Amino acid sequence: MTIRTLILSFAVLALSTVNTFAAERFSYDQKRFQTTIDAGGPVLVHVTAPWCGECRAQKPIVAALAQMPDFKNLTIFEVDYDMQKDALRPLKVHKQSTLIVFKDKKEVARAVGITRRAAIEALIRKAL
Repeated sequence: MTIRTLILSFAVLALSTVNTFAAERFSYDQKRFQTTIDAGGPVLVHVTAPWCGECRAQKPIVAALAQMPDFKNLTIFEVDYDMQKDALRPLKVHKQSTLIVFKDKKEVARAVGITRRAAIEALIRKAL
């Protein structure tokens, strides 16, 4: 085995280990969302828009938190504020940069425009 092969093997192992703990992420789909809610697991809905500054700040934080072992059972649904208008009304969303947390089939927390990592993490922890 060459050193290059060995290094590549370790890299693949490291990446696969990281993904083992990652939360599942989906583009919002009403049917998948409802199935996930009905199962009672922890869910985060993140409503974003590409032009939104707060959303751009939130996205890497949510992505980093999704990699943490604590959140491995979390399911994240991203809603595009501009393209998925049909999802906004049932979720009672009026603004992009909205984060909604569900636990045991019920909404337990919601925040709009928060961009501090600690605040986002505290919000998502309410789903656990």
